Amino acid sequence: MPKMKTHRGAAKRFRVTASGKIKRGKAYRSHILTKKTTKRKRNLRKTGYISVADQKNTKELLPYK
Repeated sequence: MPKMKTHRGAAKRFRVTASGKIKRGKAYRSHILTKKTTKRKRNLRKTGYISVADQKNTKELLPYK
């Protein structure tokens, strides 16, 4: 059976932690930053986690992680 291919778009966006959770970056941080408050921009720097409902589908995109 051939090797499974990693979804390259997902591999660039997500990281799997040691406990098996999937980390992701926050959205709304790329442009139009002048109208966003400093507090909001600071909180967008922090990583978030994929919801439990989306974890199964995301792990299928990252077979070797």
